[in-house]
Amino acid sequence: MLNKTVAVLALAGFMLTPSGSTFASAEAEKTGATNITSPEGANIKILSPADGAHLKAGEQYLMPYEITVGKGGDHFHVWVDGKSGPSIYETKGAYTLPKLASGQHIITVKIVASDHIPTGPMRSIKVIVDPDSKG
Repeated sequence: MLNKTVAVLALAGFMLTPSGSTFASAEAEKTGATNITSPEGANIKILSPADGAHLKAGEQYLMPYEITVGKGGDHFHVWVDGKSGPSIYETKGAYTLPKLASGQHIITVKIVASDHIPTGPMRSIKVIVDPDSKG
C-alpha cells in the first residue's frame, strides 16, 4: 500500500522523504507558494515580499532572506519566472529583484550543490505587479 501511495504522490508532482515531508516538483513550483524544508536541515525563509503581494511595475524591490543550505547544499539561486539569477553564498541578506513588468510572477529560491544541481529544498512565492499608474 505504501508503494502505491508513493507512486500517486510522485504522479501528482511530489516526492515523499523518509521523514514524511514533501518536495514539490518544478510543476508544483509554478502554482505559487511552496515552503520546503528537507530532512537534512535545509531551510528557506523569504521575509518579503509576502506571497500574493502587490508590487508596482518598474520599481526595484529587495527580497530579504534567511537560508540554511543543509546537507549537500552549497549555495542557492533565485529564479524569477523560470530564469535563474547568480549564485548566492550569503545565508542571510537581501537579493535585489529585477524590475518586473505588470502581471503575475513566480519567484523561487532553490538550494543547489556546488555543481548547481538542485538538492531539493525550494521556496516559491507569487507576486502580482500592478500597472504603473504614471500617465
